[in-house]
Formats: sequence, structure tokens, C-alpha cells
Amino acid sequence: MRRGPASTLLHYFLWAFIVTGLGLVLGAVLGWQTTGTWNGALTIFFICAVLAVLEISLSFDNAIVNANKLKEMTPKWQRRFLTWGILIAVFGMRIVFPLLIVVIAAGVGPWEALVMAAARPEDYAHIMETAHLPIAAFGGTFLMMVGLGFFFDSDKDVHWVTWLEARMSSYAAVRGIEVAVVLLVILAFQRLLPEAQQMTFLTAAIWGLVTFLVVEVAGGLLDRKEAALQAGARGGVGAFLYLEVLDASFSFDGVIGAFALSQNLFVIAIGLGIGAMYVRSMTIMLVEKGTLAEYRYLEHGAFYAIIALSVIMFAQSLVHIPEVITGLAGAALIGVSFWSSVRWNRRNTAAG
Repeated sequence: MRRGPASTLLHYFLWAFIVTGLGLVLGAVLGWQTTGTWNGALTIFFICAVLAVLEISLSFDNAIVNANKLKEMTPKWQRRFLTWGILIAVFGMRIVFPLLIVVIAAGVGPWEALVMAAARPEDYAHIMETAHLPIAAFGGTFLMMVGLGFFFDSDKDVHWVTWLEARMSSYAAVRGIEVAVVLLVILAFQRLLPEAQQMTFLTAAIWGLVTFLVVEVAGGLLDRKEAALQAGARGGVGAFLYLEVLDASFSFDGVIGAFALSQNLFVIAIGLGIGAMYVRSMTIMLVEKGTLAEYRYLEHGAFYAIIALSVIMFAQSLVHIPEVITGLAGAALIGVSFWSSVRWNRRNTAAG
């Protein structure tokens, strides 16, 4: 039986809607407990809603890239990513990751960091802000490698911006070309920074590059081992590991940017956790409905958005860029790629 638009939406986003309701109620309760006023409860409720929208706007490209990788994975590992992966994304990146930054930056224990988040949110937010430079360098490097890897591919035969993508595809045979491009970008941004910050930026960026290469190598070895144990297995534990690190890199910008709206770790976790559930739902819908195959340039737009996000993260080491610009840039690129895909489908349908 064919589903209507409303039933399709409910089918894929039911759990996201449930988590939204529970999260917003929990946010209002938290606001009431911390302020004791209806105004305070409504304020926290509103902040949680805005953070959720911010996370969704920043994560369109994340959902598309997840779907691109998931379609190559075995059903078993697809289920594992959509269950275990979302738990890691919500609790690991939205709660544990900010705590870990404070633990490392302030040299305190995990319990002290948690107490600081609850009792001294201003100090907590200040430490997070001071850690922004290395986080931006690390995340920007990792994401740029992900984005360039899509275009520097000799097997890629569908091009959106043909004059650029065809040339990049033709250079894919040059070993290490993505690494060379990323290193040149890193060195260019490093030279623009004050001398006192240059080594911090460079070290974090190199670690981002090393992390990408280690994940690629480890993923390939793990998938090869699994394929040897189970004939035909593709995209197993290695792809799972790749997607988790990728989600972490996407989350860096949102987690840091969230402190501009609230200094309360628990409010941030609620808002970003709601947004993460919508990313999961969008990923499932893209995989099951075959949307990436139907709209041929949608992946291209997502990977252009990833490269744009990486450049923005690098640029944030120099100037503050509002999160709304980051979100709109990615959404605009994906929107244009979707529109181009629709136009291509119409032309070919008419020609057929």
C-alpha cells in the first residue's frame, strides 16, 4: 500500500517527534528548577528548540553522507549504526565530548568537570571557548579530507560542476593529491594567525589529518577481515568507525556554537540531542527511499557543503562566523544541487 506524504513523514520521523516532545518538556522542567519562574522555563524551552533547529540546519549534509555510506553497508551494520551510532552521537558527542574538552584543557577530573558544568557554567563555557582553535583546526582538516575524497575519485563519472569535477577526477590517479591540497590550505591559514597560535593550529590540524588516514586504513583492514569471515560482507565495522568519526567532526561546530546560546551543558545536550534524532530519521529515509539515486546531484551538493564547512571552521580561527551563516551555506548548496537534479530529471523524462 502506497503511503501518503503525511504517513510517510510520520513513519520516518515518529521517534524524532517523540524525542522532541520529551526533550522540550525536560528543558522546560530544567528551566523551572533552575529559575523557579515560568519565564525561565519558557526561556530554556525556547533555547532547546533553537538549538535543535541549529543542529538540523548544520546536519543536512551529514545525513546525506551517512546515507551514501550506509547504502554500501550490510543490513546488520546498518541497524547497528542506526541504534548504537545514535547513542554514541547523542550521549558521546553532545555530553561526553564537551566534558572531555574541559578535562583536558583545565586539567581536572571528569567529575570536577561535570560539577563545573552544573555549578559554574560561566567558567565551563570559558574553557570551551579557549579550546575552539584546536577543535576548529582538527575538525576542519578531517572534513576537508572527506569532501575532497569524493571529488578526487577516478571512478566518479557523474559530474555536477563538470569543468571542475571532471578535472579533479582526472587527477585522482596522482597519489596523495588530497593530502597535498589540505596541507597547503592548512599552511595558508596558519600564516594568517598570530605567531603564538600558529603551532597550536598546525598541531591540531596534523592530528586531524592523521586521524582521517588512520580511520581509512583501520576501516579497510577491519572490513577486509570481516569479508574474509563472511563472504560478501561490505561496509561493516570499518564503515561504522568512519561514520562515527565523521559525525564527531560534524558535531564540533554545533557543540562549540551552542555555547553562544546557553552555557548550560544539559540544555545544550537536550537541544543538540533532538537535532541528532532528526539526522538519524533523515538518513533512514534517504536510504530506504533511494533518494540519492533519484536526485543525482544531491550527494555533490552535500560534499561541496562539507568542504565549505571545513573552510568556515578554518576561518573561525581568524574571525567569528555566526552559526546561522554556516547552516545557511550548507543548506543553500544542497538546495541548489536538489534543484539541478530535478531539472536534469525533467529534461531526461521529456527526451525519453
